[in-house]
Amino acid sequence: MDTRTIATGTHGRYLVEIPEHSRATLIGFHGYQENAAITLDVLKQIAADRPIRRVSIQGLHRFYTRANDVIASWMTKEDRELAIADNIAYVSKVLAAITDEYGITRPLIYAGFSQGVAMAYRAAVFAQRPCDGVIALAGDVPPDVAPLASSLHRVLLGRGTEDQWYTAEKAAKDRGVLEQAGVNVIEHVFDGGHVWAPPFIAKCRAFIDELLLS
Repeated sequence: MDTRTIATGTHGRYLVEIPEHSRATLIGFHGYQENAAITLDVLKQIAADRPIRRVSIQGLHRFYTRANDVIASWMTKEDRELAIADNIAYVSKVLAAITDEYGITRPLIYAGFSQGVAMAYRAAVFAQRPCDGVIALAGDVPPDVAPLASSLHRVLLGRGTEDQWYTAEKAAKDRGVLEQAGVNVIEHVFDGGHVWAPPFIAKCRAFIDELLLS
């Protein structure tokens, strides 16, 4: 049996909230079995009363839960390199569309959770937009980003003490990769598991406040 692949067009979905007199842009990437609406709610919590532009990008691979809700993922192990290239091109198109329609106010921050962390890092490195910070909760620095990590500036690295997937060992490895590349890394460890916990959301606010003052 011969296996072939072919490029094809598809439509992606992203949610946008643009407050008046915005002072920053926060772009979110959801985790596995989540969707853009879930992450947009988190971005709202992070922004709180701050006038921050919020964009939540949904993965291209949609499927249903048992409850008939639509969720998505960013990729599987099958044709992984092609999926990575497709996702980077997709995010770049979203950023171009946002720029054309609304503009992007800096600082520009990418936020990812779980599987979405890799996409946040990739957007920061490959999307050819000036990135001021990355919020990475419970996900690894992907191997395709590690050699280019020096192009990152500030990273807020988060994990829960009870997280069975993103462990202290994985976080220490990521921190080492980033710091060796000269990245300013802030690590925040909270009591909890593989979730957006309130203490980490509060830390995200402080992280953005520092970027607004820099």
